[in-house]
Amino acid sequence: MLYFSLLGSGSSGNSSLIFTKDSQILIDAGFSLKQLAARLELVGQNVDKVKAVFITHEHSDHILGLGVLARRAGIPVYITQETFEALPDRVGKLPEVHFFEAGDTIQVGNLRVTSFSVSHDAADPVGFTVESGGAKLGFASDLGHPSQLVRARLNGCHALALEANYCPVMLRNGSYPPEVQQRIRGRTGHLSNQDMSSLLSALLHEGLRTIVLYHISENNNTPEQVRMMAAGVVRGHHAQVYLAEQDRPTPIFEVRP
Repeated sequence: MLYFSLLGSGSSGNSSLIFTKDSQILIDAGFSLKQLAARLELVGQNVDKVKAVFITHEHSDHILGLGVLARRAGIPVYITQETFEALPDRVGKLPEVHFFEAGDTIQVGNLRVTSFSVSHDAADPVGFTVESGGAKLGFASDLGHPSQLVRARLNGCHALALEANYCPVMLRNGSYPPEVQQRIRGRTGHLSNQDMSSLLSALLHEGLRTIVLYHISENNNTPEQVRMMAAGVVRGHHAQVYLAEQDRPTPIFEVRP
């Protein structure tokens, strides 16, 4: 069986755990090693079991604890060359680095990890799907629009973690300066509630059981709006919708084919 938990998600830090009985990986390391260890413990896991960390892009809320995690825990880092070169100096030396190109598939134990390009204002941002035993899990966050490539790569997932970053009305009427608003709503920014709904609608199928919405803005969105938008899409479907939070992990979800 394939399992996952979002250890925390938002502008202050992002990291997700994916595991089977025999293999365990992280996607991103946006928390300190102390925080990561504490969050893993909350879901009954520990850092010593992690076999690899895969990086989506170089923004600080996704790589804050990467250097310390890699050095102290001896965890290999999987990253694109462009993202590696864009890492801030504070990350420090990474003892074991494996480069991949967007579109590549990497096998870690019995986890098959496939990357795909997304549209974001970073050096070489990617999303991931993870497969094991016929079960498929998809992650897509920090993307400005749901491209045909994103839809194709996430097609057929039995569980999905999708960004629902902002409400356009709240963003427009909020305190962010115009240039920041433009960055967020641009094609290399973040996914709005409406775009999330459109993507989710395209990805609904009989085998989809679990949907986790994440990277929800604290200033430009509300959990209530996200739930309402998602509910309108999945009404009459058996998939269950959950929201990830910044300060605590989600429960562990099981992914079945």
